[in-house]
Amino acid sequence: MFSLKNKIAVITGGGSGIGKAISKLFAKQGATVHIIELNADAAQQTVDEIKADGGEAFAHTADISKQQQVLDVFQHIGSINILVNNAGIAHVGNLEGTAEADIDRIYNVNVKGAYNALYAAVPVMKGLGGGVILNMASIAAHIGITDRFAYSMSKGAIFAMSMSVARDYMGDNIRCNTISPARVHTPFVDGFIAKNYPGREDEIFDKLSKSQPIGRMGKPEEVAALALYLCSDEAGFITGCDYPIDGGFIKLNN
Repeated sequence: MFSLKNKIAVITGGGSGIGKAISKLFAKQGATVHIIELNADAAQQTVDEIKADGGEAFAHTADISKQQQVLDVFQHIGSINILVNNAGIAHVGNLEGTAEADIDRIYNVNVKGAYNALYAAVPVMKGLGGGVILNMASIAAHIGITDRFAYSMSKGAIFAMSMSVARDYMGDNIRCNTISPARVHTPFVDGFIAKNYPGREDEIFDKLSKSQPIGRMGKPEEVAALALYLCSDEAGFITGCDYPIDGGFIKLNN
């Protein structure tokens, strides 16, 4: 079950964290993985690890906020059966703590970046008779989270865009779903805490861990396992759906 043999998968932000875990698992299940990353060294590290495990993978350096760069990479890749829009950045601040530059930065990467990959992938998938798209949303797309104005905006957009794509391209045999993680322990989280809460790292990590009713953060590998299912043929009856993977955050935080 859940074989991706003979599938070509493109994963943005596959150089670390959730994207890296998805890239490695998809390759293990037989997919040829193409990683699109701004950080060339991180992408190559993931590719090297995949190849060391007997998988097939390639690294592509691009700024996903730049449409032509994305189009060029997709043209180079050629065929694509699976797209995982995972790349994203964060911002801390409420409305008044969010400058125009902050909004632009978050929008360009999280929203426009996903759009650029969708814009490049969908015509190719249509030409191949179908495909699967998985966009990384967040619990922030569904509930209010303190001091996450810009980030919540971007993930709400991801959710809405995904439902639109699922509806518009159903007749082209293209499925599109989202995953909405709560806090997942990645190097991104560690860097985020260190940058925004210097000197309080242990305190904030513990607080963020306990904000999930289950009592801990998620693991990248747990998100990757859900991504594998949703991108596999076994999930062929699923489209236009969001899957919270949140330790009970949305439904049980009462």
